[in-house]
Amino acid sequence: MTSTILHPCNGYGQLGVREASPGDQAEPLVLIHGVGMQSAAWQPQIDYFAKTHHVYAIDMPGHGESTALAEGASLPDFIAWLDAVLDCLNLPQTNLVGHSMGALITGGYVACHRERVLRAALVNGVYCRNDAAKEAVTARAQQIRQGKIDLETPLKRWFSDSPSDQISSQLVRTWLQQVNLQGYATAYMAFARGDDCYGKDFQQANCPVLAITGSDDPNSTPAMSTSIARLAKNGKAVVVDGHRHMINITAPERVNAELTRWLATPIETATSTGD
Repeated sequence: MTSTILHPCNGYGQLGVREASPGDQAEPLVLIHGVGMQSAAWQPQIDYFAKTHHVYAIDMPGHGESTALAEGASLPDFIAWLDAVLDCLNLPQTNLVGHSMGALITGGYVACHRERVLRAALVNGVYCRNDAAKEAVTARAQQIRQGKIDLETPLKRWFSDSPSDQISSQLVRTWLQQVNLQGYATAYMAFARGDDCYGKDFQQANCPVLAITGSDDPNSTPAMSTSIARLAKNGKAVVVDGHRHMINITAPERVNAELTRWLATPIETATSTGD
């Protein structure tokens, strides 16, 4: 059974966590959602991996039940927040999975604190956007900062017109409508400016890295996942055909299967399969 716990977190205010585990000895698995979402977005993974791992799906600052960071916070501030979170949860080491903005935080955390990461998975992660993409995402961040919330455009990017995708789209719409505006704006601006922050430092990571995205994701592209996997010493890229930006919801069986293989990768003997 999943329980939602509110933790005080080392000067960062309140931390919302959905937690599930088969027992005290289970290996930890921390899940970080994307901007505008909340920890409930990981429910297909929480339900699946609660049988084998101690799962912590955490609300990002300013999302769900977690206190927002100060306005103007950048990606390094979110990485410092995650470090405090793992201390609050008493996790000296963990497997770490991030989606979209959560993938940026995960990649940056591996670069800065690789000794604390057993394995890292970047789901629909971005890396080194081109100039046009940077301008577009920065413009969206500025609109959100001004209080202009456009729900239709991202939902059309993230989901196809299939009936199953549209059911998921309505669920995501609800989460976007519930998000704290200041927290959303702060996280989105950090997301817009942070995709090349960890760069060369990420090459020092020795842990197994999975970079997985949808074949039809126009912003977190298959080429980006391939680049991330090649950048990591022990990287693997996976593309889920026919899906877009929310693959953990729209293709949970495939994503769970790939995460299961990733979690079984020996930490000491992993080899690069990213090219």
